[in-house]
Amino acid sequence: MAANSPLNLQAVYAAPDASKVFTQEIPPASSTDAFTAKQSHLIALQSLVPKLQEQINVFLTERMEEDKKAQGAVSEQEAKEEENYGEEVVEEDA
Repeated sequence: MAANSPLNLQAVYAAPDASKVFTQEIPPASSTDAFTAKQSHLIALQSLVPKLQEQINVFLTERMEEDKKAQGAVSEQEAKEEENYGEEVVEEDA
């Protein structure tokens, strides 16, 4: 790879019916000092990974919504699970 060619952080989503590539361009190092260049590269990666994760999350959320629409009505149990997602739910004995 040439020294001046751009570097990219990529993630690839592949499913039987679709695929998508998520890309964040890594800025070139602004220093010729090897240590400083590596340090700036790592700092760039540290800031780009959450951006890439956000792109993926948005895409997957859209896919989930499309799948729900394609499947029709959501069951009562699925709706309840979705409503309480990420929360601890204590079932009360009746």
